[in-house]
Amino acid sequence: MVSLEEELELSMTYENFEDVPARKAASRRSVEDFNVPAAAPGMKMYRLVVVSFGLLCILQAALNISLRLTLYLEAGCNNLTEERDDLKRTLENYVSQQNSLTEERDEMKRINLDLEAGRNLLTEENHGLKRTLEEYAHYLQQGWVYFSGSFYRISSTMKPWQDSRRDCQQRGADLMIINSQEEQDFSRQSKNITWIGLMDRNTEGEWTWVDGTQLTTSFWHSGEPNNYLNKNEDCVNINHHDHQNSWNDAPCENEHFWICEKKM
Repeated sequence: MVSLEEELELSMTYENFEDVPARKAASRRSVEDFNVPAAAPGMKMYRLVVVSFGLLCILQAALNISLRLTLYLEAGCNNLTEERDDLKRTLENYVSQQNSLTEERDEMKRINLDLEAGRNLLTEENHGLKRTLEEYAHYLQQGWVYFSGSFYRISSTMKPWQDSRRDCQQRGADLMIINSQEEQDFSRQSKNITWIGLMDRNTEGEWTWVDGTQLTTSFWHSGEPNNYLNKNEDCVNINHHDHQNSWNDAPCENEHFWICEKKM
């Protein structure tokens, strides 16, 4: 398809073809008179160079923009990565602080519970000491004697062993149990024959204290126990006060004084 410019050029060529000599003379004269070069082919080449250079400039600018965008995006990604890492570290620090605070809170709770338990224990101990002091005052007023962790009372009347024990039990105590040399020496202060809480009424020869424990430390007088004159001597009293070993077995129906013991 022929363009308008090409049609005009062909038309001009055809019109000028008939008078070539005259056209050439006129052209030569025009060039010589005005010194204007024939620029049609050179202008096309010039335009092509200009357009190509413009395109190269545009491509260079696009490339520069692309590179700058790439660098900008890379820098932005790096910044975002650093911000992400900073946020991650901040979160880890926050979680660590929260865990530490939780541990401190739990430790404070345990301390508070321990303090509360200690306070309750002290309160109970105070109440116990108060009751103990009240008991001390009560037994002292009743004529009891305190020795080595227990109160003791020597009766002023005589009864059989079983009735003697019943009297002690009615007073919140029981017949005396002797487990040491110190208690044995203390029991010999009375010069009366006194019942203590030792017997073998359940099984002959197996001496048992009133609290159910078996006899381990004994202070029998020489030759005792012996069921004297074949009597059934199942209960024990303190008889030989002048001797360190003063125990004697006797019939439980005999009437003697007795010693009650109240452990504190």
